[in-house]
Amino acid sequence: MKKIFICSPFRGAVKGNSEKAARFCRKAYEEGCLPIAPHLMFPQFLNEDSLKERTDGISMGLELMQECDEVWVYGKTTDGMAQEVKFAIEHGIPVWFKEIQEGGMPDEAGNDCNKDNGK
Repeated sequence: MKKIFICSPFRGAVKGNSEKAARFCRKAYEEGCLPIAPHLMFPQFLNEDSLKERTDGISMGLELMQECDEVWVYGKTTDGMAQEVKFAIEHGIPVWFKEIQEGGMPDEAGNDCNKDNGK
């Protein structure tokens, strides 16, 4: 099963961005992938308003990304997302920029998630 790192905005409109990220994860799941979205998990125990904890969260997310097969990017790229995209490119992880339909739903997601990629 392909592991997909979901990269989307979080800060700012946190509630709305979290709901969108959950929909992006759902779409990946429906395509047969295992979605990885650190920005949905880490704020459960890290303080986004603490620079140290935010930096730690990004670092931990990058650790998880190394185990992923692809990165799917949704929405306008933020500074944190740019770090993630740069890291993925530097580590040879394919990055796909996804379209979002009106209402925040992913337009498409399928990158052959059901294909066994040997990981």
